[in-house]
Amino acid sequence: MNKFYKRFLLLVLLVLGISGIVIYTTVDIYTLRNLTKFHSWSLVLAVFAVSLGMFFDGSRLMHLVKISNERITLYQAVQVIFGNYFLALLTPGATGGAVAQLMFLRHAGVPTGKAAVLVIVRTLSSIFFLVLCMPFIFMHDAGIVPGISNEVLMAITLTAFAVIVGIVWGSKKGYLDYTVIRLTRRCSNARRRRIFAFYRDTKSAIQLLLRSPKSMLLVFAESGLNLLCIYAIVPCLLLGLGVTDADWYTVMGRMIFLNMLLYFTPTPGGSGVAEGGFVLLFSDTVPSGTVGIIAVCWRLVAEYIPFFIGFYYTITVFGRDFLNRHLSSSQGSAEQ
Repeated sequence: MNKFYKRFLLLVLLVLGISGIVIYTTVDIYTLRNLTKFHSWSLVLAVFAVSLGMFFDGSRLMHLVKISNERITLYQAVQVIFGNYFLALLTPGATGGAVAQLMFLRHAGVPTGKAAVLVIVRTLSSIFFLVLCMPFIFMHDAGIVPGISNEVLMAITLTAFAVIVGIVWGSKKGYLDYTVIRLTRRCSNARRRRIFAFYRDTKSAIQLLLRSPKSMLLVFAESGLNLLCIYAIVPCLLLGLGVTDADWYTVMGRMIFLNMLLYFTPTPGGSGVAEGGFVLLFSDTVPSGTVGIIAVCWRLVAEYIPFFIGFYYTITVFGRDFLNRHLSSSQGSAEQ
């Protein structure tokens, strides 16, 4: 069995195992009663929400490519997005997502150097939107993480924001060049080359962000709409269970907080961390005995269905042999 099929089988077993454990440990005597109240139209609404999110994601990618003086179609942008879902779930830390985006962007005719920059910008715009949302979440939702005060979380968020601003400013002024050289002085030549290449691409991405502020404002808005539509899957599912009196501000805030954490988890696509975090954050919101089932449904709509669509596009465009040869290269790449 080749490397691709081994990873595919391991992923399926991991997902099934985690889903089974989450559901088994959260069911109770009220589960069946609450599930009988579920309305199937909410699944249609959830699929519509994620589809709308994918549209905004494709639109922002097209605008980013246009800023770099290249062109791709909406269909090609959709292939990039779903390819990202596919390889991200197959690799630790979702590092394969960046490889998939580069593959599809190159196939669409975007030069490798520009493609690498676009992948970084796409990730930075999403993270920056989430970071900006954090203070509003912490001011509204007291005790979002048990054992950690919101003041501490706010301080961490503001520090992260200051670091981002510092990196942008330092890159623009050239001060980071000296810092990177100093920090990599004792690294091996191969590692220094990789670090310098990543820093060069990141610096080019920042320059792209600063070069077209009006266009980047549109990209930033589409990044926010993309993420909010995808996170709206959970409210859709809750409405299907008859939950109409929830604090939707808190629900969306916790989804933003959870997905921010998933950017930095080492497991493929955040598997395990996502389901466990969902149970922890939404146990008091979801009807008794259904939090695990809703967590699995959320992951199914938001991650696993796009994964199989990405699998189709990847195999169709590049073939099984190409995918197997290049899967190992995802280990050293950065996430979307």
